Amino acid sequence: MDLVKAKIEQAVEILDELDIDLWLIFCRETDMMADPALDLVVGGKVVWQSAFFISRSGETLALVGNFDAPDFERAGRYAKVQPYVEDCGRELRKTVEKFNPKKLALDFSKSDVASDGLPYGMYLLLMDYLKGSPYAERVISSEEIISRLRGRKIPEEIRLISSAAFMAADCWKQSIGEIKTGMTEIQIAQIIDSNIRKLGGVNSFDTIVNAGAKTSPGHGHPTEAALAPGDLLHIDFGARVEGFCSDIQRLAYVRKENEASPPEVLINAFNKVREVIDETSKLYRPGTKGYTIDAAARKILKNDGYEEYQHALGHQIGRSVHDGAAIVGPRWKRYGRTPEIPLEEGNTFTIELGIELAGIGYVGLEEDLAVTENGGKFLCPRQTELVII
Repeated sequence: MDLVKAKIEQAVEILDELDIDLWLIFCRETDMMADPALDLVVGGKVVWQSAFFISRSGETLALVGNFDAPDFERAGRYAKVQPYVEDCGRELRKTVEKFNPKKLALDFSKSDVASDGLPYGMYLLLMDYLKGSPYAERVISSEEIISRLRGRKIPEEIRLISSAAFMAADCWKQSIGEIKTGMTEIQIAQIIDSNIRKLGGVNSFDTIVNAGAKTSPGHGHPTEAALAPGDLLHIDFGARVEGFCSDIQRLAYVRKENEASPPEVLINAFNKVREVIDETSKLYRPGTKGYTIDAAARKILKNDGYEEYQHALGHQIGRSVHDGAAIVGPRWKRYGRTPEIPLEEGNTFTIELGIELAGIGYVGLEEDLAVTENGGKFLCPRQTELVII
């Protein structure tokens, strides 16, 4: 199945749904600066200035440099591939005039990084090309197009994300038997990374390891801190399979000598995090707004005296680990309007939170799921019991 072609067809449907006449992706030197939309509906790289047109009527056209044109012609994803040699701007303007859009969608956004792929310099250049025409005044953001297009995973996309999630879960099962006390966070991360490669994937992001409370959870890189008895090992990692990502967190406790079981405070925190995931996963339904699910999670924690986590409960996953568009998070200014975007059938999200325990570590779990009418459907086996080393 050609996923790019399928997403182009889906984009046409979304344009019609939104009453938008034309979506224009304008780019250059994409090895250096790639618009996130390219993976969705272009599926190739360009060197010279290039423009990709997708219209509400279903017409598609790729305006590319003559040396880039053969690859796009062979791919057959665009109905017409128009090469140029000297002046992209002249040909681009003619093409826009031919489509004569009342609304011309471009890739800029204040809220969604996945919809903000048009650099300001390229925007100014495009405005120069359209200067004196009515189309410069008809420009709108393509955010809503890309939000729906990235979010509405077709079955093949969900299958690939689930494959990546299963690979990460298998990596955890394989790795936990290789992890020993005395190993540094760096060495533990190397085990995870190696096992992902052995399973046929690559890391979807740099593996995060916390050996007890010696380092802080978040986006930091592994350190020379060593795993010791009494530490809670926390690992945040994922696999990439055929261009699609997973993102999970797993936990294991290193029991002290003569310790019959983990500390009660740890057992209680683990059970509480699991409970939050159990309960809020049921709310991942079409039409639900992310901030309401996030608020439900915070209420469960607050009712039992736990501090709130300092991030969103869930972000979308797909071609990127943070796949843009709607999030399941609080209405904080940093998230823009994304917590208020209703979830849709086929959206794929993480669900993640944690509780920090002084002297023990970060009790963080993360799972991947798909939005369905019946609530969130987990995409790989969950961690529901605390592993003991």
